[in-house]
Amino acid sequence: MTYILSAAKLQTYYRCPLSYYFRYERRVPGAAFFSSAALGTSLHQALARIYQDWHYQEPIPQIEWLEHCWNQELEGLSSKQVTEGRSILQRYYETFICSQSAIRRPVAVEGRIQGTLQVENLEFTLSGRYDRLDYFEDGLELIDYKSTKDPDMQLSDEVDLQIGLYYLALEQRYQKSLKRLSLIHLRTAEKVSFDVTPDHRHQVESIISDLAMQLRYDRTWTPFPGDQCDRCAYGRYCSAMHPDPDPIPDEARAEPGLQLVLSL
Repeated sequence: MTYILSAAKLQTYYRCPLSYYFRYERRVPGAAFFSSAALGTSLHQALARIYQDWHYQEPIPQIEWLEHCWNQELEGLSSKQVTEGRSILQRYYETFICSQSAIRRPVAVEGRIQGTLQVENLEFTLSGRYDRLDYFEDGLELIDYKSTKDPDMQLSDEVDLQIGLYYLALEQRYQKSLKRLSLIHLRTAEKVSFDVTPDHRHQVESIISDLAMQLRYDRTWTPFPGDQCDRCAYGRYCSAMHPDPDPIPDEARAEPGLQLVLSL
């Protein structure tokens, strides 16, 4: 029996076990919070193309190479978004490419990783995606591009969880330790890096162990009231937010058994 566990799932469980239960165990339809992602998607794809398709026979590509890669990713964008994206990539080029003596060929771009962890006789498959993976001294550096206007670039418990999950999965995939997680805010060309330690791994193992206990024995799914409640998609069903919460809707999935797989 395998449970697929992503960084998003782990972070949801850490914020509130009951929210995790509603979203992943019962798949309760929740209120959605939408944002435009077209420009961010095009920027991510252009950056992947820049590093993946460059021939690396010269130390530094010219700005025309970035222009070429950007022109391949314009479908669905408005003229304003095309201009904005081009300006963002020019700033990225000035900060992170032409300022270097040579750019390094990444280990991979736009990649997926998987690892496994056994807890309480349950096997968890740790699954995640990354934008770029570089060699870094005696280990690996994971690069995560942020294209939103005001991303949270500070170290937080949720970033710690993401680091720990990737630590476990990358170690199994590449037999090398994750040494650094770097967040790049594309709109300002700001890079913030966090050193990775074995403590990140231990924290994730502890939280996954707690989740395993819930899945196999406890299943109480206690709510954790806090600031996150203001944006919770399942507040109407939560007894911590309402003295008389709505019942879980009929279209929600039935209470799952251990034989079911948790999908991403």
